[in-house]
Amino acid sequence: MVVVFDLDGTLIESEQIWADVRRQFVVAHGGTWQQQAQDRMIGMRTTEWAQYVHDDLGVALPPAQIAAEVVEAVKERLVQHVPILPDAQGALERLARVFPLGLATSAALPVARAVLERTGWANLFRVVVSADEVARGKPAPDVYLRALELLHAPANESAAVEDSANGVRSAAAAQLAVVAIPNRAYPPDAKALSCATTVLTDLSQLDPSVIRNAVGRRKG
Repeated sequence: MVVVFDLDGTLIESEQIWADVRRQFVVAHGGTWQQQAQDRMIGMRTTEWAQYVHDDLGVALPPAQIAAEVVEAVKERLVQHVPILPDAQGALERLARVFPLGLATSAALPVARAVLERTGWANLFRVVVSADEVARGKPAPDVYLRALELLHAPANESAAVEDSANGVRSAAAAQLAVVAIPNRAYPPDAKALSCATTVLTDLSQLDPSVIRNAVGRRKG
């Protein structure tokens, strides 16, 4: 039995950082920020959201340049201070004592690596997969399927911990049991949340028994 975590919004409260950096970048480069833009981009691969910023938000720069500048700005913010969610450290330690852990994130790999180095979490995860390394971002199942492949774990004996609509859909599509801890700023809609096996209020409730029960329910 293995557990695969999302990163942004699940272990660290970074969705607002992504939103702030992207909004500032769009406005500074002559685009038009839209209210639903951050919701739309949650779960996208780097190439996907950079193309969205170019096509839908009107930034007339090459998508590769958009991606590079935004990723570097987010990385700089997170290196200065990682906004760790309450009891993230405790939840990871509780689960790592019992299960192999993986990370399946939509963040660019340099951002994820910077966070893991800054927090000291690198030694807790056996595998780290960015959606940039697979064909499709969340809500497609690709990033979770790759994590399971690297962990040599079957989906029906695995669980995911997610916070967003696209993340829950992604893990469910990969046939993992999904423990959802809804993001307070960008909560999943009811339809997406219905794909979760278990719903918790916060990370303090996450322990090995929750994982075992979720996997058992999924298999049942």
